[in-house]
Amino acid sequence: MSQTFDLIVRGGEVVNHAGRGVTDVGVRDGKIVAIGDLSQASAGEVFDAAGLTVLPGVIDSQVHFREPGLEWKEDLESGSRGAALGGVVAVFEMPNTEPTTTDPDALADKLSRARNRMHTDHAFYVGGTHENANFLGELERLPGCCGIKVFMGASTGSLLVQDDEGVENVLRHVNRRAAFHSEDEYRLAERRSLARPGDWTSHPEVRDAQAALQSTHRLVRIAKNLGKRIHVLHVTTKEEIDFLAQNKDVASVEVTPQHLTLVAPEAYERLKGFAQMNPPIRDAYHVAGVWRGIEAGIADVLGSDHAPHTREEKARPYPASPSGMPGVQTLVPVMLTHVVDGKLSLERFVDLTSHGVNRVFGLADKGRLAEGFDADFTIVDMKAKRTITHEQMANRAGWTPFDGFEAKAWPVATIVRGIVVMRDDEIVAEGRGEPVRFLETLAR
Repeated sequence: MSQTFDLIVRGGEVVNHAGRGVTDVGVRDGKIVAIGDLSQASAGEVFDAAGLTVLPGVIDSQVHFREPGLEWKEDLESGSRGAALGGVVAVFEMPNTEPTTTDPDALADKLSRARNRMHTDHAFYVGGTHENANFLGELERLPGCCGIKVFMGASTGSLLVQDDEGVENVLRHVNRRAAFHSEDEYRLAERRSLARPGDWTSHPEVRDAQAALQSTHRLVRIAKNLGKRIHVLHVTTKEEIDFLAQNKDVASVEVTPQHLTLVAPEAYERLKGFAQMNPPIRDAYHVAGVWRGIEAGIADVLGSDHAPHTREEKARPYPASPSGMPGVQTLVPVMLTHVVDGKLSLERFVDLTSHGVNRVFGLADKGRLAEGFDADFTIVDMKAKRTITHEQMANRAGWTPFDGFEAKAWPVATIVRGIVVMRDDEIVAEGRGEPVRFLETLAR
């Protein structure tokens, strides 16, 4: 008797923990239940992936979707629309909204807002502060929470824990891996006068490499003293990569497409405010150092740090212009272009965007293209040449720093738990996202 599935992804080149090869994937009840020759099987839906590459669903573990309070920049619907259009199956959203996500009610509000509106699966960080540190052990165990996020250097929003005592108090009360924006606020304050009005090339001088390294040294020392796990977000300097390589027992590492692709000062001269983010786009020396982090296996995950601001906000003369850039929709085509160019292997891309997220965050049923896991697939055409443009962007701000970028590969379908959400640049199943499940928050 032939097997029957809800969905068969047929004849694509599947890339997973076993390597790569042309095969079929069978899906039932939102889970992968078979990988192999399913030519004799039937299904309610068949996705013909011949000539395409089937990847484990890409997970973007750092996005700022701005809702509630800043919806003119982005919201959960538009942000997740961009994610799905970009081949991303799940996102972890940051707490620096208005109000900030720092208590159970704020987390519950975001989960409620996401229901029937977000097109991808999702989880939310809770912000760690001086005020809520004693309660973080309870907050991090709430369903839908991907972990605690701490800003050691001021960025967009009001969350800031700049002092060692505050960081120690946060880490003392958490049990999961806590994520950190690691820039030394004391050094940043000393250097703010170095900003040259209207000159974005001064941004990496104000927020220099030493500010990042100094903070990361402090953070690792505290984590080691307390025996806690930390996740250092958007690492941008060669020296941090070298240092974190010696501290993998406590520290996992995130890198971003923009810090691997855009180079100062050219990016600031060409893009002006569109190139401004925290930590900054840096020069070729540091870009090469971050690439070494990928090549040597030091980097664990790739996040976009998607953080839109309007064109009008970005047009203000530096330093009045805000930091942050969109990125969730362009993560896959930009990084797959680096794959085509030979800068990293397709297997390493999968490790950074799926397997690494599974390991670092302890995902219960995502991040692996394997039997028993969610049927999440990012299906790409590794031969599609497309130009990225502002007009393609779903973000409410309507722009991308990669406008004009010649992509050499493109996402053609996003499948979330067996549901084809995006196909050929169109959302075909709306509002089907659900909260991501984590091993450390499963009901006991």
